[in-house]
Amino acid sequence: MNQKFTSFTEKQTFRFLFSILCVIFSALLQTYALKAFLKPAGLLSSGFTGLAILINVIGSQHNIQIPVSLMIVLLNLPVAILCGRSISTKFTILSSLQFVCVSLFLVILPFNTLFDDVMLNIIIGGVVYGLGLVAALVGNASTGGTDFIALYVSNKTGKSIWNYVFIYNCILLCIFGFVSGWERAGYSIIMQFVSTKVVEGLYRRYDRSTMQITSTMPEEIISAYTKKYRHGISVWESYGGYSHKKNYMLNTVVSTLEVKEIAHLILSVDPHAIINVYRTDDFYGGFYRKPID
Repeated sequence: MNQKFTSFTEKQTFRFLFSILCVIFSALLQTYALKAFLKPAGLLSSGFTGLAILINVIGSQHNIQIPVSLMIVLLNLPVAILCGRSISTKFTILSSLQFVCVSLFLVILPFNTLFDDVMLNIIIGGVVYGLGLVAALVGNASTGGTDFIALYVSNKTGKSIWNYVFIYNCILLCIFGFVSGWERAGYSIIMQFVSTKVVEGLYRRYDRSTMQITSTMPEEIISAYTKKYRHGISVWESYGGYSHKKNYMLNTVVSTLEVKEIAHLILSVDPHAIINVYRTDDFYGGFYRKPID
């Protein structure tokens, strides 16, 4: 019993250390994108970091120097404190570490401009910025700001407000276009589009897949599967068209991230099982998704 507890504790410690490394790496990538690509091209990022940049731009036009690094902390910290009680403590701490590291790295790390070409800064900056977001998400964290608010409201109301976050970013871009020129706002939209596509392509937490299993050992598979996973599974009797022997079809919808692990579990129970996996674009009904730690 003590050995199992020790093993569990070690695994939790490893996961937490891994999350910290992901968050620090995320902050490095985000800072690099901001200093080497976005700033030289005069681009605006999304979220509270974008708001911090916008405040800096408006302040500069009135001869008031408002450091972006300081504004990132001042904008994010109150939201983290207010929303943290309704969000996972670990998630809040890791996300707060991310934006604090970005603020610190903006001051101490001397990243230089790589390109003079605007389009190169837009495309590569968008990719690097998106990779920074993915690194934070892989570490079970976020870049703070609007993510805190969206998760807080979702936990309170059970409804998603990501559409409102999108509207917020649109308003931010409109103000940026008014004060800095619509060309820069247009470039910023392209950059944000590129970063969003990077996140969609690499982060699979919200993707679903359907697993169709053919086996002669349905009860054993169901027993092993339901002990570890909370997804429903359907079973019906069938027979092989070639062998004409009776078998069973098992059908379940899972998170795409779980597919390989589940397939390994099934094959450990029945090495002769046949598993077909295909993408599920639309799904209606109850679906269990493991909460963010």
